[in-house]
Amino acid sequence: MLRTFLDFHRATLAMKCDGLSDEDLRRASSPPSTLSLLGLVRHMAEVERTWFRRVINREDVPLVWSAEGDYQAAYDATSSTRSEAFAVWEAEVEQSRKIEEAAESLDVTGHQPRWGEDVSLRLVMLHMIHEYARHNGHADFLREAIDGVTGA
Repeated sequence: MLRTFLDFHRATLAMKCDGLSDEDLRRASSPPSTLSLLGLVRHMAEVERTWFRRVINREDVPLVWSAEGDYQAAYDATSSTRSEAFAVWEAEVEQSRKIEEAAESLDVTGHQPRWGEDVSLRLVMLHMIHEYARHNGHADFLREAIDGVTGA
């Protein structure tokens, strides 16, 4: 069930970006916010990477868009393209799925240094659903402001 809901939210983010040009995807369509659909895709690539690879799988991998570990850097999509952002996001989603499917159970734990706590894969899956749902709400407003398209 967790996998199904997480995949639903991943697909929703992709759907919100369907049919838009790179320029549209980079557009900050709700001023004064600089948030864009492409920035959300880049951010979610970092989130997937962090929670599944760095926390659960304990991989020593840097963030994709910031050597300094600045999670906010992913939101700046001013020079990004659909192909670049989606390639990274889709690769991170694939890695996340492999890690989750290979886990012995949802009780497998990793360490989240920002929280200073060990967390279970179950918590990570729930957190990811929450993270996507929250940002898909943003994506709803961004997409509607670009071309009026609504719905999930």
